[in-house]
Amino acid sequence: MEHSENNGKLPHILYTCYSRKSSEGEQFVPEHIFGYTMSGSSSMYLGGKNYLFEEGDFRFLRRNQLTRYTKFPPPGGEYRSISIAMDQDTLRSMSEEHDLRMTKVYKGDSVLLLKPNALFKNYINSLTPYLNGTDDISKALTSLKVKEAIMILLETNPALKDILFDFSEPGKIDLEAYMNANYKFNVDLNRFAYLTGRSLASFKRDFEKIFNSSPNRWLQQKRLNDAYYLIKEKGLKSSDVYLEVGFKDFSHFSFAFKKAYGIAPSRLSLPS
Repeated sequence: MEHSENNGKLPHILYTCYSRKSSEGEQFVPEHIFGYTMSGSSSMYLGGKNYLFEEGDFRFLRRNQLTRYTKFPPPGGEYRSISIAMDQDTLRSMSEEHDLRMTKVYKGDSVLLLKPNALFKNYINSLTPYLNGTDDISKALTSLKVKEAIMILLETNPALKDILFDFSEPGKIDLEAYMNANYKFNVDLNRFAYLTGRSLASFKRDFEKIFNSSPNRWLQQKRLNDAYYLIKEKGLKSSDVYLEVGFKDFSHFSFAFKKAYGIAPSRLSLPS
């Protein structure tokens, strides 16, 4: 059984529970996240680095990131975590109300493991009603709990001010380096354009100048090349590879692979 709950009423507080052996996925992180691992563990790939979070760990994720994750339940138990998303509207209102401003551009990691403290622990305990899904909690109260999380983060980790109150959009960055690092993420071109600080039109134009190919054609070929290597040289199954290299649909992957290499991926690893 697998489920994650917010009941449509708690847009900023999410309780996640997995009882499968492991759960894998990828996602775009649009808002800053304050998270806590209640049981189990998880691994995360973000910003070119791998992170491991164990039971009892508190973490902070910076917004506008692509991440790939795997969640592991403990033996005989469930993976459980709670995440508080700190949206831009709430942060802007707090910035005005309390005169909170960034003082310099943050240049550190996009994922931070936070040192446990009493404020964090008491705050998580106060979220119990959000976990059982039985109490009707108003949006106004939810908003207050999100603001409380922000104030606790500022109290315990003052340097986060330069992340939380930086309201700038992604700036124009090195497109070639970014795409070579992130092509396995299966997100649409609009998302890639936004994250590299470009309109869709300028993204496509810059892309073709750099790679001499359209984005869709280049992405497919890069992913197919990776799949070929993993199947042929590493002996992995095609059914285990297609998601890892960035395809969402196995039938589309198989069709594209056969068209590119003249052989079905499932037959590539068979002894000749």
